[in-house]
Amino acid sequence: MQDHGPQRIVCLTEETTEWLYLLGEERRIVGISGYTVRPPRARQEKPRVSAFLSAKIDKILALQPDCVFGFSDLQADIASALIRHGVQVTIFNQRSVAEIFSMMYQVAAMVGQAEPGLQRIAALQARLDAIRAAAATLPRRPRVYFEEWDEPPISAIRWVSELIGIAGGDDVFPELASQSLGKDRIVADPLEIARRSPDIIIGSWCGKKFRPEKVAARPGWQEVPAVRDRQIFDIKSADILQPGPAALSDGVEQLHQRIMAWGARA
Repeated sequence: MQDHGPQRIVCLTEETTEWLYLLGEERRIVGISGYTVRPPRARQEKPRVSAFLSAKIDKILALQPDCVFGFSDLQADIASALIRHGVQVTIFNQRSVAEIFSMMYQVAAMVGQAEPGLQRIAALQARLDAIRAAAATLPRRPRVYFEEWDEPPISAIRWVSELIGIAGGDDVFPELASQSLGKDRIVADPLEIARRSPDIIIGSWCGKKFRPEKVAARPGWQEVPAVRDRQIFDIKSADILQPGPAALSDGVEQLHQRIMAWGARA
């Protein structure tokens, strides 16, 4: 049967690369993001042609892609340059758990893997349901502060906030989670974080190592329950801040483990 889907795909972000590998369709990938770490072998097998906000347009064009996958308005300039050269570009903008699943289904369908894609999506959804059910046994839901950046402090994006809820916690800044841009999730007064008394602090500083000791030493934070009880942890950005399979598997599992461990000692 003739394959009508794209044969030469460039993935400007990591989540579509990981998903295509999980679907067994890595042969279609001809270029990836330099930030790609999942799966590890992708870095050895595929040329790196982009960062997040920039890309090597000439190098991408030389690969003769018939489709480029990107993410969000932040890659609009890259997309525009490629479109002017006649390249098909698909920009996803998934910000919630439901939208991540939607992106995954669309990509699977484009490469002729709609049914296997749905099966994998169903398995991920079943695990999220099991995590939610296990979290329902907690005597109290912990207040969780998730920090995406430290100076200035930026709180959890929507899918992370939703995963915190599924894992058994309550995001202390739910009103900011709906804001898609990091600049709109800045906590203007860091002491407001302390005032919201998080029981657990999770850090995932995008692009640099999370430093729990620096968080614990912030002025006015000594009586924050998470600081007092040493409940400050990190999750690697590749596991939680990619809106794709990683967040819905490894990311939520790590959140759930931390929250359930807190519940066992509370």
